[in-house]
Amino acid sequence: MTSMFVNLPVTDLDRAKAFYTAIGFTINPLFTDHNAACVVVEENHSYFMILVRDFFQTFTDRPIGDPAAAVSVSTAIFLDDREAVDTAVAAGLAAGGSEDHPATDLGFMYQRQLTDPDGNVLEFGYMHPAAAEQGPQAFVNQQS
Repeated sequence: MTSMFVNLPVTDLDRAKAFYTAIGFTINPLFTDHNAACVVVEENHSYFMILVRDFFQTFTDRPIGDPAAAVSVSTAIFLDDREAVDTAVAAGLAAGGSEDHPATDLGFMYQRQLTDPDGNVLEFGYMHPAAAEQGPQAFVNQQS
């Protein structure tokens, strides 16, 4: 089965672990140490590897950008309903994150952006099942 790991640089590993568990994810202790933690987004499929910046640097010869200063990626995570989106963002705000962009509501899709304490951007979203399966026009047709 295909799995996806998104590597994110962090300045304070304990703070980052607390943030990601506060928004509903878990930490896999088998792949966690003083340099990194494996954040389970979806078991057997999607993960974040949060890595202290010095350790992250060992994976590349290029300089690591500062996500607090310049966004270079935004990771979108789609949830089961709008309420789950709002719950995740509220938990992230309470755990030290910020919401620097207003919510987007296109009717068939609802998204909110949450920035972690290091500046990494997460987008939590919900898409109506008809739109997800058949495209946005299918949702519009259902509303007519």
